[in-house]
Amino acid sequence: MAYKRILIKLSGEMLGDKGAGFSMSSAADVSAEIKKIYSPGDIDIAVLVGGGNIMRFKDSGGIERLTADFMGMTATIINAIGLQNAFKKSGMKSVIQSALNIEQITEGLSVSQGELFFNEGRIIIFAGGTGSPFFTTDTAAALRALEIKADIILKATKVEGVYDSDPAKNSMAKLYNSDLTFDEAISKDLKIMDSAALAILKEGQVGMRVFNFRKENNLAKIIAGEEIGTYIS
Repeated sequence: MAYKRILIKLSGEMLGDKGAGFSMSSAADVSAEIKKIYSPGDIDIAVLVGGGNIMRFKDSGGIERLTADFMGMTATIINAIGLQNAFKKSGMKSVIQSALNIEQITEGLSVSQGELFFNEGRIIIFAGGTGSPFFTTDTAAALRALEIKADIILKATKVEGVYDSDPAKNSMAKLYNSDLTFDEAISKDLKIMDSAALAILKEGQVGMRVFNFRKENNLAKIIAGEEIGTYIS
C-alpha cells in the first residue's frame, strides 16, 4: 500500500444530493468503496464529513452566519451517524469523534484516544467541523490530518481532479493532470479548499490528492499507488 494512514475529506454532497438531506443509498455507495481498502493493521482510515447536503450558509435563506454555522456543524454529525450505520452494515468497525460532542452518540476529540481506535481497527469519522463557527470543514480536515499525522488527504469529489475553473459552469475548463503546489492553488484561487486549509497543509507538509470518488475503484487505485486525479504538495 502506498499509504499507512489517510484522511478522506468527504463532502455532504457525497452523502445526499443538495436539498435531499442524508441518503442511505449514497452512504452505502461510499461505504462500498472504502470497504475495498479496509484492512485493519495495514492502513488507518479517517473520514471527515461535511454537511452541505443538509445545511449551507450560502443557501440558508438569510439565517445569520453564527447560527447557520452551528446548524452546519450539527448537520455533519447527522451525516456521520448515517455513515457509521453504513459502515456497520458493510462489516466495518468505526467510531465518531466530534468537535461538538453528543455523549450518547459521539466521542470527543482526542489524539491519544484516536490512536487506540486505529489500533482496534476502527475507522474514525470526524464530525462537528472545527467546533467553532466561521471555519469550514476544509479547515477542519486540514487540522485533523495534522493531528493524526496522516500521510495524505484524499479529497473526494465528483470530478476528475483540479480544474482551472468550475467544469460544471465552463465546458472548456482545463484539468490539471500534473502536480500542483499549495502556493499555486492559493495564488490561482482554484477553489479546491479554502485558503486557510491550504495554508495549514502547506505548513504541516501534508499532501492532498483531489479525485473522482464516484468512479468505481478510484480510491483503491490511489491506495495501490496509482496517480489518479491531481496531487497538491
